[in-house]
Amino acid sequence: MSRLLPGVIAMAAIVVASNILVQFLFGQWLTWGAFTYPLAFLVTDVMNRIYGPSTARKVVFAGFVTGVICSLIGTQIQGEFGPLVTWRIAIGSGLAFLTAQLLDVAIFDRLREGTWWRAPLASSLVGSAVDTALFFTIAFAGFLTFVEPGNDVSWAGEVLPLLGQGPDAPLWVSLAVADWGVKLALALIALVPFRLIVGRMTARVA
Repeated sequence: MSRLLPGVIAMAAIVVASNILVQFLFGQWLTWGAFTYPLAFLVTDVMNRIYGPSTARKVVFAGFVTGVICSLIGTQIQGEFGPLVTWRIAIGSGLAFLTAQLLDVAIFDRLREGTWWRAPLASSLVGSAVDTALFFTIAFAGFLTFVEPGNDVSWAGEVLPLLGQGPDAPLWVSLAVADWGVKLALALIALVPFRLIVGRMTARVA
C-alpha cells in the first residue's frame, strides 16, 4: 500500500485539477486543463517502470474513480449554460481515461526492455491519441446525439476552418486537434521528469 500511495495521490491531484481547470479557456481552442491532464500519463509510466503494470493499473483505477466522482459532482452544479458537466462529457471523459491509461500500461510493459525513453514515449503518444479521439467524439460528435438528447451540442458541429486556418471541419475537431497537439508536446517534455523521477525512486527502492 505504501508504494501505491504516492502514485494514487499524484493521479488524484491531476484528475481533480484538470476537472477544475477545464472550465477556464486558454486561447480559442484550449482550456487550462489541457496542460495538466497529460501529466496523468507521466504518473502511470513512472509507477509502471518502478513497480510494474499491476501497480500502475491500480493507480489508473484510482484516477478513474476520482474522475467519476468529479464528473458526478459537476453534473449537479449549474453554470451559465446548464450543468458544468453533461452526461456525454462525463461518459466520454471516463471511457477515454480508462481506455487510454490501460492501453498506456500495456504498451509500456511491452516495450519496457528497450531504450529507456521508448516505452514512456510510445505509450504516451498512443494513449494520448486514443484519449483525445474517444473523448471528443463521445462528448461532441453529432451522430452520438442520442446518448443525451436533451444536451444541445450543435455549437460543436459548426463548420469552421481547422484551427482557424486549415480545411473546413466541425469545431469539435479543431478542439480535438489542439488538445492532441498539447498532449504530444507534453509527452516529449515529460521524458525529462520521467528520467529524473525514475532515477531517484529507483535509488530509494534499491
